[in-house]
Parts: sequence; C-alpha cells; structure tokens
Amino acid sequence: MAEVDKSAVREVLDKVRAEGRDSLTAPEGKRVCDAYGIPTPREGLATTADEAARIAEEIGKPVACKIVSPDILHKTEAGGVIVGVSGGDAARTAFDEIVANAKRYSESASIAGVQVQEMVAGGQEVIVGATTDGTFGKVVAFGLGGVLVEVLKDVTFRLAPLDDAEARSMVTGIKAAEVLQGARGAEPVDLDALAGVIAKVSRLVTDFPEISEFDLNPVFASAAGATAADVRILLETEARAEKVQYSQDEILRVMDRLMNPRSVAVIGASEQAGKIGNSVMKNLINGGYAGEIYPINPKADTIMERKAYKSVGDVPGDVDVAVFAVPAKFVPASLTECGEKGVAAAVMIPSGFAETGNQELQDEIVGIANRYGIRMLGPNIYGYYYTPQNLCATFCTPYDVKGGVALTSQSGGIGMAILGFARTTKMGVSAIVGLGNKSDVDEDDLLTFFEQDDNTQCVAMHLEDLKDGRAFVETAQRMTKKKPVVVLKAGRTAMGARAASSHTGALAGDDKVYDDILRQAGVVRAPGLNEMLEFARGLPLLPTPKGENVVIITGAGGSGVLLSDACVAEGLSLMDIPPDLDEAFRKFIPPFGAAGNPIDITGGEPPSTYEATIRLGLEDPRIHALILGYWHTIVTPPMVFAELTAKVLAEARAKGIDKPVVASLAGDTEVEQASEYLFEHRVIAYPYTTEKPVAVLGAKYRWARAAGLIGEGRPE
Repeated sequence: MAEVDKSAVREVLDKVRAEGRDSLTAPEGKRVCDAYGIPTPREGLATTADEAARIAEEIGKPVACKIVSPDILHKTEAGGVIVGVSGGDAARTAFDEIVANAKRYSESASIAGVQVQEMVAGGQEVIVGATTDGTFGKVVAFGLGGVLVEVLKDVTFRLAPLDDAEARSMVTGIKAAEVLQGARGAEPVDLDALAGVIAKVSRLVTDFPEISEFDLNPVFASAAGATAADVRILLETEARAEKVQYSQDEILRVMDRLMNPRSVAVIGASEQAGKIGNSVMKNLINGGYAGEIYPINPKADTIMERKAYKSVGDVPGDVDVAVFAVPAKFVPASLTECGEKGVAAAVMIPSGFAETGNQELQDEIVGIANRYGIRMLGPNIYGYYYTPQNLCATFCTPYDVKGGVALTSQSGGIGMAILGFARTTKMGVSAIVGLGNKSDVDEDDLLTFFEQDDNTQCVAMHLEDLKDGRAFVETAQRMTKKKPVVVLKAGRTAMGARAASSHTGALAGDDKVYDDILRQAGVVRAPGLNEMLEFARGLPLLPTPKGENVVIITGAGGSGVLLSDACVAEGLSLMDIPPDLDEAFRKFIPPFGAAGNPIDITGGEPPSTYEATIRLGLEDPRIHALILGYWHTIVTPPMVFAELTAKVLAEARAKGIDKPVVASLAGDTEVEQASEYLFEHRVIAYPYTTEKPVAVLGAKYRWARAAGLIGEGRPE
C-alpha cells in the first residue's frame, strides 16, 4: 500500500475533538481520504454564492452542491443536496437554495458553507465502510450502495485490518458480485481498485481507533477505477474500556492445571444427598479421578470417608482447582481464601450473579480473582468434564465415553442436551465445559488449550455472545488450521444507539457480522443445536477431501435428485463425469439406469452392483468424495448394504485410499441399525433424510477450504 499521511489525519481529528464535535464535515472527510489515498472527486468549499460559482466554473463539469454542517448529518433529508448543477449561475442559485433549506431544517445548525463537488457519472454504486462493533472492534463493510444499501442489505463484513486477499474476497463475496464482474455483457468494474479502497479504509480505522464509524456511500465503481462521492466520519465520544489480555503461554499454564489438576478442592462439599456439593463429590470420586480430592466444609470432619477442611487454607498440599458449590453470597470470602492459598483456577457453579441482575457481586469476585491471579470458569455453570483424567467436576450426571470431541456451552440446558446426545450416539468426548456468565475464562481460552491437546480432534461450541470477539477470531484462525471448530451462535449482535447514524453502523446491527467474521475465523457455523452436535460427531470421522469433485451413487432416482439439491445448498461441487469414467460406471449398471452424476444404479440391483460402483468411486483418483443413496429392497437388504460398504471402504483404506463417504438410507426401520453400523465404520449415515449426511460433508468441506487444505488456499 502507498505511503499515507498520518499527521494530516491527526491534525483534522484533533481539531474536531477540540471543538467538541463527534463528526467531520465533508471537506474534513476529504482531507482524511486524501491522506490515505482514497479517491474522491474534485471539490471546494464555498462560503458565498460567488465562491460556489467560481468553484463550479473551475471544475468545468456538472457538480453536486451539498450543505456542510457538523449539525446536519443527513443532508438529503434537510434539502441540503442539489445535483447536476452546470455553470456558475446555476451554482449561485443552488448555494442560496441549500442554505435556506438548511436554516429551515435546523435554525440552530452551524453552517460552514456548501461543498461544490464534481459529479461522478456512470459505474456501479457500492458502499465501503467501517464501524466499531461491541464484540469484534473494528469491522469493515462492503456491498451495493446508493439507495439499494438498506433495501437489499447485500453487504459483507471482515475484521480490520485486512490484507489484499481478504479485501478482494469481500468484493467477490456479495450476492451481486456478478453485477460488478460484468453480468449480461456489461463492462466489469476494476475489482482491484475497489479492493484497494477497502484495504485503505481498513488501515485508516486501525491506525485511528477513535474513528467509530466511516462511510463511503456511494462509491462509483467502473472499469476506470473507484471514486467515493460522499464521506461520513464519526468519532468516539468516550474511551473504551481495555480488556484484560493474557499471553498464550499464560493461558496454557492455567488451562493445563484446570484440565489436568493434581488436586481438586470442593468448596461447600456435603454429605447430604441432593446438595450440589454432594453431587460434585460423588462425581469426582465415582468418576475415577485419581488426584487428591479435598472436601471443604467448616461444619464437617469427614465427607464421604475423606477428611474435610474448615477452609481451603487448611489443606496441607497445593490446590490446582477449587470447585465452588456454595451460595453466591459466600463466594467472595471463599475465593479470597483460594487466592491466599495460591489456587490456580476456580470453577463457579453458583448462580445469583450477573444473570440475575447482581452485576455488583460478579464484579466483586472478578476483582478478587484478578488480584490473586485466579482464572475463573463461570459463574452460573454446571461444571466441566475432562475424560482423559476421568475428571467429572459437575453436579450433572457422570460421563465416561472417551473420544476426541470437546464441547462447550454457555447454557446449562444446552450442556445437558450435549451430554444426552453424546451418550445416546456413543460420541466419545474429551471435554464438556460450561461457560455460563463468562466472567473470565471464555471460548478463546478453551480453544488455546484444545489446540495443543492431543486428546481433542474437534471442538463444538454453543455461544450466545463473545466476550472478546477479536481474541476469539485470532485463536480460532490458528486452531482451525489444525482441527475443525463448530460454532452454534444463538441470538443476534446488538449495536448501540448510535449505530443508526451511519449506513454501515445500521447494517452491522444484525447477525450478518457474526456470520461473516466467524467464517473469516475459519469456523464452521451450525444453524441449530442438532446440526452442531452432528457436525461434532461426524467431522472427526471423515477424512479430509483432496479436492472438490463429489459423486452421488444412488439406488433411487428420487433420492438422487434430493441429494443433488442438498449438494447445491451446501456449496458442494458435483463432478462432471468424463467419458471414460462414464463408460466405466456403465459396465456395472443396467441399461435403464443412468450414469452422469448422480449415478442411478436403480432399486432392483443386487449387492454386487453397489459394491462395484462404490469401489470404482473410491479407486478413481479424480473423485474426491462419495455420497451414497440407498433404497431398501429385498434384493439388497439394509445390513447387507452396510456391511458391503464397510468392507469396500476397509479394502480401499488398506491400499491407502481414504475418502469422505456419507450415506442416506431410505427404507423400513432396519435402515436405522444399518446407519449405526456404517457410523461405526466411519461412514456418516442417516436414515430417512437426504439433507443431514450432505450437511455434514458440506461442513467438512467448509473447514477444509478455510484451513487451506483444498481450493485456492492449498499449499503447493
């Protein structure tokens, strides 16, 4: 990127702040744009009608005349814009009319003059902007501009700062990208010039974080370049609170003690059945945790045949983790004792904090934890599980099916759904963690641990918000290069009241910001709870595809059509079958079947036809993934289909061939058992649905593309 003039921008912003303003005038906005090489039309500021005439004559082309007032942000609404003004006399008339309109609109408005700006003709109107999101910080936006921006809302978002590739992906990432690329024979716009404007805006708001909102709308894009016709810049009025940041090493050091503790103290341990402190003790002991367990209760000598201590300070050895099972009002005193003891992590099961409106009490315990360097999980959680250590530090039901999936949730109810699904489907887990109010430990802390945890191959997270969206993105981008991360985001991001003062801010007030930035982070977003759980269950079983060519082999034409529709919905690429491969498939299917893609072997075929076509699909290197559509017949019963499919895959794997294979089984209830059998043999299979297996395959592809394992990002 070309050199920028930061001092010029600093001078403008300091002047605006010194005058007690929170918005820049159009001429001030042009100075800022000029300093960063953002193209704008020729213009001048007229303070009299004669000056307006002179500037218009110097430009020598039709001009737009616009009111310049720090008190009038919406110029058109105030009658402060006249376009298509030609010549000096017309400019004089326009000046007088605009000033009169502005005074009628707001008698108290301070009027600096009228901006006389060269009209930009032709091209496509787009918007380039930036806003300050409460979760993610500086966010850059791009989409169709002008009057279409709030009607179509065809806008995409990214975190600032951007590199050139990300800026280019924004230009090509909107739904109407074909319009910019020359749809229906129209001349394409200069996409590189547009991406360049986006990158410059990104750098500007990063260099000057006090810029809260930045609008270039419209930007006229054509084959000759991109020029911003209107600039709107708003400044922060209050300083933002700095978030506590920990280094990766600091996070890992504490998270390792949380997940692999040598000792656990239970604050509020109880002998009485039905008490949370009793359930936690039972789960720790019966779950097989081999470390030291210290019950803390000032009124008991022993609990569950273990010596009880009046205070955590009385414990003779070190304590890595303290699990709190006492009412909220007793937490501050006990947490202080933990701090004096040197406890590394506190697991806050109690409710009664911010979730009930008691923010003051939550702030108090956060202050205590910060003072002593304790990392807190919760409050208002069900606890957590880490199966490699047989650690069940929760009052919920125990869980012991070990595997490679880590799951987290903000909600206790969702946590129990995760537990039930994992048990029913025999999905082995490495961890299940409640986050609750996220007063301290949050998703990026857990991702930092799971990234380097050899026991975890995939992470799935339910979240209602992100405490520090930027930290999450940075951690997720690193994590997803190695392991898939699935996110179920509930609710919508809420912007402050000032969001409506700019187009970009208003557009950033919905879920699209989360959607785009989670994609930028490389995570797979799940549309619902069941999808999150199924993605978590299926992604670790599927090998990473080596390319985009997907082939459907089906015994039912109707299933083939539905599977094809599902592929389109999931962004999967159905392979164009080359003639030699078409001929090879035709050797195994009846004359009334169909090669092409889907390959319809028809319903009455024996097991040998399924076996031969699946084997061919696996062994041809041009095919990268298979979708199988099975139809229940007496000729090929469900379990016969499942067993032969597993056998063919095992033979291929023995030869070093391992491709993702998913299956949809249509039939009587026997297909349920067949689907379970296939799952056990690493085939993602579901009865009675064509959408679900393709959705899991689509999620695997989205992760692989984001990780750079296939597609343009794949290393040579």
